[in-house]
Amino acid sequence: MLAKVRVRGPVGRPRTRPDAVAGDKAYSSRGNRVHLRERHIKAVIPEKRDQAAHRKKKGSRGGRPVAHDAELYKERNTVERLINRLKAWRGIATRFDKTPESYLAGLHLRASMIWIKSLTKTTP
Repeated sequence: MLAKVRVRGPVGRPRTRPDAVAGDKAYSSRGNRVHLRERHIKAVIPEKRDQAAHRKKKGSRGGRPVAHDAELYKERNTVERLINRLKAWRGIATRFDKTPESYLAGLHLRASMIWIKSLTKTTP
């Protein structure tokens, strides 16, 4: 998934490495953290309770606690809300499209529908 990430800036070509990646506790595995660390990407992923308990049980051999930026993690809900708005369209939520190309086209279509609706919204 990270191989397809493109972060656009004001000028130049899009960057392929974001500054940070936020995820929920399901993505807190050592492999994910190692991959992000190798690419010099900050992982904003909280540690699972059982992983923390296992680390603490090992004592000094358990290593350091996982660094977690709580303020940056709070911004993750913006992405979650957008994903929920995308999935409000039945074709996206149920994966009716069989090919990745047609699914991506559906995502682009739904995203443009959301964007156009936000442009036409009047603020009181």
